[in-house]
Amino acid sequence: METAPRLKAEIWVKALIRRCETNGAGAMVVRRGDATSGIVLVKVNRLDGRATVYAPARDGEGALFWMARPGAEPAPETDADAYIEKQRQRDPDLWVVEIEDREGRHFLVEPVR
Repeated sequence: METAPRLKAEIWVKALIRRCETNGAGAMVVRRGDATSGIVLVKVNRLDGRATVYAPARDGEGALFWMARPGAEPAPETDADAYIEKQRQRDPDLWVVEIEDREGRHFLVEPVR
């Protein structure tokens, strides 16, 4: 099975930040990982003490989708930060992008489950 070439992490992060900014949301890199192949976590901060973290996953066909962590509903921001810290300890090449958006928009183009 052939898979499509993947974008370098740094390029993907820059595109996500641009998408956020053109839609009126703030976005920034809060942790820089490996420029080529680092995994990216996307934290959506609702600016009300709640946040959701989106982590990438692949389905059985190899297609990318995003999973909401620590759950489907926005969680206390401290829970989201604890999830990120746990993942950071496991993967030193991890990227973290934080989006600040009161509406909770994630700006991801792939499916979210």
